Amino acid sequence: MIAEAFKFPLINSILRWKDLFTSFNKVALIAVAAAVIGTVVFLLAGSKDANTAPKGVRNLAESSVEFIENGIVMQTMGKDGLGWTPFLLSLFIFIYLCNAPGIIPVIYMPATARMAIPMFLALLVWVVYMGVGFKHQGIKYLTHTIWPPGVPVALKPLVGLIELVSNYIVRPFSLTVRLFANMLAGHILLVVFALLTQSLITAETMQALLKPMMVLPLFMLIFLTAFEVLVAFLQAYIFTILTAVYIGSSAHPEH
Repeated sequence: MIAEAFKFPLINSILRWKDLFTSFNKVALIAVAAAVIGTVVFLLAGSKDANTAPKGVRNLAESSVEFIENGIVMQTMGKDGLGWTPFLLSLFIFIYLCNAPGIIPVIYMPATARMAIPMFLALLVWVVYMGVGFKHQGIKYLTHTIWPPGVPVALKPLVGLIELVSNYIVRPFSLTVRLFANMLAGHILLVVFALLTQSLITAETMQALLKPMMVLPLFMLIFLTAFEVLVAFLQAYIFTILTAVYIGSSAHPEH
């Protein structure tokens, strides 16, 4: 009877939403909304009088800047990396706002649960830290990334292959998959327990003894929702701090 009440939709219907218009679906709408919200918040914060005590939007913006500077830049790049604060802040805010809709009922869809956005961000980071490496080290950046200083000559072929794959393929791939897979898993779990809760609550043929069991998937849904709030923040933080590490290592290979 429970099986009859609970019908899980096709996986494709969960991952692929209908286009609002040609080549623009709700996932794209979430991404655009994330970019617009982040931009508006900081524009409003910048329009406030800098001589007054920060509050409201400005307090939120300043707290975000301080978090990026003290919690990411200073920990990974030092004072020399403070110039990267705007880029890292934009990256963190955008990813977090793309992750956040994953906990909103009915939507339950983070934009980062689709491969395109995490891949684009990972490739952007790859281009940035590669550009930084060539800017600070010139053509020697290639040899430094493939053969770190101190590698014995006999091991250079093996180390070179490992470092080549690691720096030019694994890094952007791992950034993409880490963000995408975590957000997709959370999205599917929330959908499963939301549908299960709805099915048990609306089932008319369920035996009286089983009715108290309806609260279990509901509690699990509440727990997973709270957990995904943390995951949305952590995934944005991990992506951003790894970006800072990669940029810092490109600018200062000795570190």
